[in-house]
Amino acid sequence: METASGARQSLGRALTAQEAELARSLEQFFASAGHSIDALVEFLQQRGVPRPSGRSGAWTVQVLDEELSGINASLDAAYAASGGTAAQ
Repeated sequence: METASGARQSLGRALTAQEAELARSLEQFFASAGHSIDALVEFLQQRGVPRPSGRSGAWTVQVLDEELSGINASLDAAYAASGGTAAQ
């Protein structure tokens, strides 16, 4: 995944559209000097960012933690399954 700074991360699979949208939203929030987790959750809720898991409901701190943990676990599993090589 190419980030705004140009850094490249190794992924065992491509991000889903919902994961990519969340990633862009996080980058926008932090680039605009946001630093509060509560403000981040409000930002995601106001923008109507869909939850990558596909579940419905409001963004909360707990939901954000669950979503990010789920994405991380999925990416870790895909990377391990690929033998530690990045997806093309």
